[in-house]
Amino acid sequence: MIIDQLYNSYKTKQKPKERTESRSRSVVKAISWRTLGTLDTVLISWLISGNMTVAFSIGSFELLTKTILYYFHERLWTGIKWGK
Repeated sequence: MIIDQLYNSYKTKQKPKERTESRSRSVVKAISWRTLGTLDTVLISWLISGNMTVAFSIGSFELLTKTILYYFHERLWTGIKWGK
């Protein structure tokens, strides 16, 4: 019982480690996720249009725009303390 009280006292005095991600980690995550997403977009675009040129054009454009959006989304969420 005394050991439990000491342990609980010690546990509450410790500061929880703040989880943050580096910018480079966010960039790599954004690129890997968008690569997977772009392959999906190219496949869907090809199935709908039947044209690989159109499919890769759509996939290339969305790769650029969504990678940038994802990076800023990640950076925004890094600054939010909720759930950490």
